[in-house]
Amino acid sequence: MGPVKTQYQVPAELESCHTAIVDGYVIEGHVPVSEINRLLAEKPDAIGLAVAGMPIGSPGMETAGVATEPYDVILFSADGRQEIYASYP
Repeated sequence: MGPVKTQYQVPAELESCHTAIVDGYVIEGHVPVSEINRLLAEKPDAIGLAVAGMPIGSPGMETAGVATEPYDVILFSADGRQEIYASYP
């Protein structure tokens, strides 16, 4: 997956286990579908969204009886800019 992440300019610090291309945007990791829908509606000038790592409680990482970890969804751009797009407690 390393070459794919390099090809699509996923910053190393934002890498996770999954990489998808949706309507030209990179979706890296366990990004909630609500944020993907928002991205597709807003169409910002960016490469895509990422949830770094595999935080417990993010979509697909829910674990019964285990406390949810807070995490941020990061919008990242070709110029290296990264900003918090959404935060989950």
